[in-house]
Amino acid sequence: MSDDIQPFRIEATDAELDDLARRLKATRWADKEPVDDWSQGTPLHYLREVCAYWAEKYDWREREARLNAFPQFKTPIGGLDIHFAHVRSPESNALPLVMTHGWPGSIVEFHKVIGPLSDPVAHGGQASDAFHVICPSLPGYGFSDKPTETGWGIDKIGATWVQLMAKLGYDRYVAQGGDWGSMVTASVGSQDPDHCAGIHLNMPVAMPDPETMADLSDDEKEALASLQYYEQKDSGYSKQQSTRPQSVGYGLVDSPAGQAGWILEKFWAWTDCDGHPENVLTRDELLDNLMLYWLPGTGASSARLYWESFGTPSLAEVTVPTGCSIYPKEIIRTSRRWAEKRFKNIVYWNKLERGGHFAAFEQPETFVEELRNCFRSMR
Repeated sequence: MSDDIQPFRIEATDAELDDLARRLKATRWADKEPVDDWSQGTPLHYLREVCAYWAEKYDWREREARLNAFPQFKTPIGGLDIHFAHVRSPESNALPLVMTHGWPGSIVEFHKVIGPLSDPVAHGGQASDAFHVICPSLPGYGFSDKPTETGWGIDKIGATWVQLMAKLGYDRYVAQGGDWGSMVTASVGSQDPDHCAGIHLNMPVAMPDPETMADLSDDEKEALASLQYYEQKDSGYSKQQSTRPQSVGYGLVDSPAGQAGWILEKFWAWTDCDGHPENVLTRDELLDNLMLYWLPGTGASSARLYWESFGTPSLAEVTVPTGCSIYPKEIIRTSRRWAEKRFKNIVYWNKLERGGHFAAFEQPETFVEELRNCFRSMR
């Protein structure tokens, strides 16, 4: 393992926490939306309730200790210090696994699955399913450095993960991701087939195949309808972040209420939550994730990934063994025959009954089983 890997702990200062509480209490609120649902965004009454809880009841020190229970590190790659959690399994035959989050997520998404994946015996599983788990924060996200130059798109991040795994001394590993993490993971698989033994995606991205349009399955019809809804009703954030990330970033970095309103709406829209995000995630969990945007001030830097890659996504062919888990409330639910046009060696495919975009966060038990089932054939 490289000697320039340094231990890291999340340690907010009292001044930062006092400033957060002050800003929350001094929020200048927008007027109430003229609708009785989330169709115009995060409702005023809910956002005020969450922000009051954030300022007065949320115990960051207790949550911080939970987050720091997993060993974390930083290491320089490509001119940036990359932050990552690295939990080695007690099992000698464990398979190294790098898992990548997206926006508006963070490594917090994986905290409920790291234990079962790295130490399956302690969680009712089999030693043969063990993983060494590596969870990096995307550049410009969490506690990774913020790029100061352009060029940090999907493929550069994928190449950075390849270097990270080599630095950690892993000659053979597997990769997993959803959202931007799905794109990064696919890039890792296409760039490093000599070392990446396979990938798992919970949002495989592939273009609909024109040849199928005259003979669409029911799943494909639903997928196209979902994609149309996304483009018409749900993609404003991506248009803004892919064209003017700096403009929206000022408000996100300055106002915790603004950052919360921007992100919480996506947890309503993209989780399998029956109409309210707190039906599937606790308020503390939602705030844990928000804190990884607020404390390092990543409102602009995280948005720039859209500017770099959203309009010109990396869709390189992937030949390494690939597994896909399709959750029913995912934004984009690619069909298997569409996916096969890009992913040439699909060895595992499963449709789940519950869950959405933040699979590991929402449905940790089924997510863990999906990874175990997928990667058994790649060990």
